[in-house]
Amino acid sequence: MEIFIAVLFFAFSTTITPGPNNVMIMSSGVNYGVRASMRHFLGICLGFPLMVLLVGFGFGVVFEKFPNLHQLIKVVGVLYLLWLAWHIASAEPKAIKRGERKPFNFWQAAAFQWVNAKAWMMASGAVAAYTTVHGNPVTEVLAITLAFLLMAFPCVGIWLLFGRLLRKLLANSVFQRVFNVTMGLILVASIVPVLQDLWQFYFARSA
Repeated sequence: MEIFIAVLFFAFSTTITPGPNNVMIMSSGVNYGVRASMRHFLGICLGFPLMVLLVGFGFGVVFEKFPNLHQLIKVVGVLYLLWLAWHIASAEPKAIKRGERKPFNFWQAAAFQWVNAKAWMMASGAVAAYTTVHGNPVTEVLAITLAFLLMAFPCVGIWLLFGRLLRKLLANSVFQRVFNVTMGLILVASIVPVLQDLWQFYFARSA
C-alpha cells in the first residue's frame, strides 16, 4: 500500500505538470472547447496507461532473465526522477502559446504517447522505480498502470476544463514558479520509499 501511494504521488506530480500532453490539451480546450477536445482527452487518459502497461510487461521479461539489472535501472530511474524534480522546480516561467492545429482525435492522441519523450521517461521511470525483484511483476505493473489511469482523468481534465483560466494564471510568473516548486517537491517525496528500498538492498543487508 505504501508503494502504491508513492506511485500515486509520482503519477499525480508527473501527470499534472506542464508537458506536451497538457500543453496540447489546454490549447485545444482554449481554441476548440471541451466537447470538441474530448477525443483528444480520452486518447491521452487511456493511451498513456496502455503504454505504461506494455512497457511494464517488457521490463518484467528482462528482469526475469537479468534480475541484477533491476536495481541498476532503479538507480538510473531515481536519478532521472531527481533530475526531473529539479528541472520542474527550477524551470523559468514561460508563456504558453496558443495552438493553431485542429484537435487530435482519439487515435492520434493515443499514438502520440509513443513519440512523447516525457511519456517514455515517465513510463520507464515508474516501472523501474516502483517494481521489486521478488514481487509479482503482473500485479505490480497493473498497480502502476492503475495509478496512472486514476490520475490521468482528473489531472489532464484540469488542463482541459480550466484551459482559459490556467492560461491566465500560468502567465503570472510568480504563480507559475510556486506551482513548479510545489510539483518538484511532491516528486521528490514520491521517491522516498524507493530510496529506502535501495538503501536496504545495497547497505542494510551487508551491515
